[in-house]
Amino acid sequence: MSDGVNRFLGDTPFRIVVKLLILSVALGFLMSVLGFYPDDILRAVRDFVINLWETGFAALGRVGDYLMLGAVIVVPVFILIRVLSYKR
Repeated sequence: MSDGVNRFLGDTPFRIVVKLLILSVALGFLMSVLGFYPDDILRAVRDFVINLWETGFAALGRVGDYLMLGAVIVVPVFILIRVLSYKR
């Protein structure tokens, strides 16, 4: 079992924990210097999800318009490529 865990993690579990702790402290220090804090990040993610939820349904209504607009270009280009690459 330990070989499977090591293969999955890429190293021994203890070494992975040590690497993650060192990386977490370094990244935490850098984020603190730059003024990023966990509550700000969580609030931004929450606001993003809420905004996506509110505007997402309006965007779904325009999918048909986007489909037709894209198809006007994609279908003729596809046909042209197929015709030009046709081997007789």
